[in-house]
Amino acid sequence: MDVSSKVLNELAQREAALDAQIEAAREEARQVIAAAEAQAAQIMQQAEAQARQMSAEHEQKLSAEVGQIRETAGADARTQAQATRDLAEDKLGHAVETIMRAVLP
Repeated sequence: MDVSSKVLNELAQREAALDAQIEAAREEARQVIAAAEAQAAQIMQQAEAQARQMSAEHEQKLSAEVGQIRETAGADARTQAQATRDLAEDKLGHAVETIMRAVLP
């Protein structure tokens, strides 16, 4: 009985040691997972901040381009309007001249 008690005692000690190793490995795994989750959260925050910044820059650029297009279109419209007025004035002048020739001897 003494030998089997020793064997059982040794087996119990080995089992306890293995249980301790398993628990230590589990704790280490929990810590690694927690660190990975924290790093992932930080990466997500950085990515979201970068996306917001890029979106704001894009909106600024788009707004500037729209403003430039409007300014160019406005200038073109003013130029065309002035050309139309000039042409209308010329035609009016010719019409008045034609009418004056027809009416006056």
